[in-house]
Amino acid sequence: MMGRQPKGQQVKMFYHGFSPEQRVRPDHPLRKINQLIDFDFTYKEVADSYGVNGNVSVPPPVILKLMLLLVLYNVRSERELMVTIPERIDWTWFLGLDLDEPVPDHSVLSKARTRWGSDTFKSFFERIVWQCVEAGLVDGSKIFMDSSLIQADASRNSVRMTKGLRRRLRHNYREFESRLDGDQTADGEKVNKTYVSTTDPDAAIIRRKKGAAKPTYKVHRAVDIRSEIITAAEVTSGDINEGHMLSELIDKHGQNTQKQAEVVIADSQYGTARNYLGCLDRGIEAHIPSMKKAPSNGIFSEESFVYDPQDDTYLCPAGNRLKCSRYKKRDTAFEYRCLPGLCKACSLRDQCTTSKSGRTIQRHIRHDEIELMRQKAQEPVSKKDIRTRQHLMERSFARAVRLGFKLSRWRRLWRVQIQEYLTAAIQNILVLVQYVKEPRIAKAVAMHRQEKWPHTGADTNSLIELMRPSVHLLGA
Repeated sequence: MMGRQPKGQQVKMFYHGFSPEQRVRPDHPLRKINQLIDFDFTYKEVADSYGVNGNVSVPPPVILKLMLLLVLYNVRSERELMVTIPERIDWTWFLGLDLDEPVPDHSVLSKARTRWGSDTFKSFFERIVWQCVEAGLVDGSKIFMDSSLIQADASRNSVRMTKGLRRRLRHNYREFESRLDGDQTADGEKVNKTYVSTTDPDAAIIRRKKGAAKPTYKVHRAVDIRSEIITAAEVTSGDINEGHMLSELIDKHGQNTQKQAEVVIADSQYGTARNYLGCLDRGIEAHIPSMKKAPSNGIFSEESFVYDPQDDTYLCPAGNRLKCSRYKKRDTAFEYRCLPGLCKACSLRDQCTTSKSGRTIQRHIRHDEIELMRQKAQEPVSKKDIRTRQHLMERSFARAVRLGFKLSRWRRLWRVQIQEYLTAAIQNILVLVQYVKEPRIAKAVAMHRQEKWPHTGADTNSLIELMRPSVHLLGA
């Protein structure tokens, strides 16, 4: 017998025995996240940001959960998030709100970001990394690095030449004008001198291939080999070379995981003399191809010049000797050149150089060590890791695209850093949800170690056994 739905909406005024808990399925991702992650750490983390008088604020854990929902479900805006919450029982349950409880205003999130700054979200990301370490999802000895450009929340129409801006800026924009005068900001990021976005001056104006120039940021990541956990994440303006971030990412990886990296894998953009020597001094293997490429215009490469250590000279393909002429302190290298007359009269000059002053060769003061690192990067093991890096890092950024990674939600560098901390933390949380079988125990361990995190000498297994009875008493 076919059933028929009565016309008109039949709305009950009261529901006896109803609870949102019943309408959220047992394997819902938000249920697992709620069991696994401790959001209450924010009470202590942001306590100094609130006064003792005035209106009562939205609880900090609720604010952090709202931010997580915004990124996890890639909601277009904070206004849309707040409008959608009453329509989603799972979101309402996750936030701990009653069905008739008013939803906070969207401005709560922007005010919280301003009040908290990026440190709270950085702490959240680091805590998630540490939970991954405790769960055995991080090896720590081998990490992969790469970067990706993301578009700033600014239109191309906001790009102006800095010279024109100086003439038009009024006296109350002195701070902004001072940013245009220097090569670096107070935080150390490079500023594009020629063009700048008036909407988001922290973004760098970058042109990719044949596309139009756009305001951009650059996200730098270190990813662990075992479960592809993101162990370090930083954001810079788009014109910062990724090779400059290698040491910082290694340091962040060590701080967040309490494990020393033994092997670093990256592409040729990281293959600089400074990075090779930095890894060597740390005792780290660098599976990084050299940035130094052979000339493609038929000019002799540096390998065509033979170094003679006895008299400290280079022998060129024509048989002439290049002698040490000066020391370049900035490059920590010696410069070798041939006598101008010999170089000018050489029959192989067209194959050797296009410079009017003749061919020069630079030799780093630690040349032999650098060459040894470059040779190791050509070994089969290194080449295998380099091929693995390409797919692994592409997966990391591809998964982030689903979370709105390619477009900045907010303006200014510190806010984009917040977005990356949230994105990376969520990616790690999704791995935790997949692999951790006892989420309540994992959460209890994290809460127990809140005061000492992440530096502790406690044995993890004994700590879990200690927590297990109390966790069992929590019930379903």
